[in-house]
Amino acid sequence: MMGSHVFQAEQVVAGYDRQTVIDGVSLVVPVNRISVMIGANGCGKSTLLKALARLIKPESGSISLDGKPVGKIPPKQLARVLGLLPQSPIVPEGITVADLVGRGRFPHQSWHAGWTSKDAEAVAEAMRIMNIAELADRHIDELSGGQRQRVWIAMALAQQTDILFLDEPTTFLDITYQIEILDLLTDLNRKYGTTIVMVLHDINLSARYADHIFALREGKLMAEGKPSEVITDLLVKDIFGLDCAVIKDPVSGSPLVVPKGRYHAGSASR
Repeated sequence: MMGSHVFQAEQVVAGYDRQTVIDGVSLVVPVNRISVMIGANGCGKSTLLKALARLIKPESGSISLDGKPVGKIPPKQLARVLGLLPQSPIVPEGITVADLVGRGRFPHQSWHAGWTSKDAEAVAEAMRIMNIAELADRHIDELSGGQRQRVWIAMALAQQTDILFLDEPTTFLDITYQIEILDLLTDLNRKYGTTIVMVLHDINLSARYADHIFALREGKLMAEGKPSEVITDLLVKDIFGLDCAVIKDPVSGSPLVVPKGRYHAGSASR
């Protein structure tokens, strides 16, 4: 892949039913990097991702891909550059893993060509990357939560896009599956140069896996940059309202947020 598409937003205001959720956000998505949006529940992370992915229309501001407004790019053409995994996608009834992953090829198909060998190769590669090739003939409703999430990501990979947006790809997964999914996405970024933007709840996993952090509070972008620059005790207090200590992760070297709480601050034992 290794595309170098420039994706940016300028003064974006967006929300639902005339209620503003995102209020004047401007950003440029780092190319060929993993970016993570962090912030408290209701701060607008998912709304911002939906606006960037054209799932909702901004009230004002602009969103562009390579200098062209995304609203003026034909949907199929945009889908060849931008893949999206929404939060809690709905599984079509009775569908197999291979069939669902194959749906990611829709943006590349024309009405006269039908299914091609290139489509088959893309699906096989996506399933190989996500370690689900042996599940190809299984029905989605037979799979565990972690397996399902890998299938959905494989469908997005089958689009073979240079940019991939994921809205909380690790939600409801055990920690083992969370690490597995994030490791696989990192493999994708490192090997193919895929630009990845994720919404994650876990600030420590965000700090460990992100090259770039976007920190939001009440619909505004409060800080951005490398995790080591952005994630401080002051920022965590400002964004999450949490008293904490930020130390060095002994495994990754990234910032590690240690909550203080009311009962254990200053004492390792009772």
